[in-house]
Amino acid sequence: MNETQLVSELIANIYDAALDKSLWPGILEKSCRFLNAATGTILSQDTVSGSAEFYYQWGNDEDFLRSYQETYVRLNPVLVAALVQGQIGDVLSTVDLLPLDEFFASRFYKEWVAPQGLIDSIFATLDKSASRYAIVALTRHEREGLVDEAARRRMRLLAPHFSRAVAISNLIDLKSVRAAALTDTLDAISAAVFLVDARGCVVHANSAGQEMLDDESVLRIAAGRLLPSDGNAAKLLHEIITNATHGHDTAETRDIAIHLGTRGGEPYLAHVLLLTTGARRSAVNSHSAVAVVFARKAELELPHPVEVLATTYKLTPTEMRVLMMIVDVGGVAEVAQALGTAPSTVKTHLLRIFQKTGATRQVDLVKLIASCVATFGGRGRQTS
Repeated sequence: MNETQLVSELIANIYDAALDKSLWPGILEKSCRFLNAATGTILSQDTVSGSAEFYYQWGNDEDFLRSYQETYVRLNPVLVAALVQGQIGDVLSTVDLLPLDEFFASRFYKEWVAPQGLIDSIFATLDKSASRYAIVALTRHEREGLVDEAARRRMRLLAPHFSRAVAISNLIDLKSVRAAALTDTLDAISAAVFLVDARGCVVHANSAGQEMLDDESVLRIAAGRLLPSDGNAAKLLHEIITNATHGHDTAETRDIAIHLGTRGGEPYLAHVLLLTTGARRSAVNSHSAVAVVFARKAELELPHPVEVLATTYKLTPTEMRVLMMIVDVGGVAEVAQALGTAPSTVKTHLLRIFQKTGATRQVDLVKLIASCVATFGGRGRQTS
């Protein structure tokens, strides 16, 4: 099987996992083999609370995962850099975020990464909000070496599909999507959901979907077909459904967000999940649907408090790492140990932070972060 065939099969599997969450560990295993990695994880992290949550994983040691949640999430020097520099859809590795010598000198690397024989990670940012960010991370063992350009290229092929599939997985669960309970299940979803057949006709709409159709400002029914009010959106939706009907379930059709227009002055988007293969087909096997259309209000993307601080005070990535560790870890000596650097170096960075922020004491920095969190730390979307 050549690379194109491998990519197509893996992407199809990723979308199957959107409906059957039990498939995610197997998808991570296949992704690791595709990128020559040893472990795979879908997780979210939050520097504000210093927490980490592992949703799905393959190849990891459970004890190390536990110790990461309990201790090392606060000592991870890559975390703050990823929040400041990474945007949704970006594919990054450790070296993109901080120099390798700094990473290797850190307590996090010496006590958590190296004992597992691991060396480098490549990850894609799946979601990012004011409270947390979610990533899919594939980590290499020392025997596989540092992340290379081939791995970067392959991760870029998969990243948008991981992002879309995880978003859809938040909305719907295969275990509850059975013919006998389909109506109740879809009605419990806050997004508007439409099952459409090969002609684009609505087989079923949930309560939120029916409400949207009644309003007619974003979506309506014309000649039995689901029709966006925006002409370009209508054409694109028709093309996607036609591709599904003829079995053209390609990477291009799987990675499209359709801009539907506005409702009450607020923008709306639609995402289409094709139901032509694997678990997606069996999920609705009692219906003639070929696709599910999810329509919802476009979320306001609030900046993460860490990004706000970095931008407002023009703090460098290193200064941000020192600032966050001052809050999470403790004083100069503790931060120096965590970063694997001299206390004098930490003091130098701290002096620059004081100069840029106008703070005079470490407690002022804690208050500064708390104030920023209070302003920008609203509830964000979650990956589960």
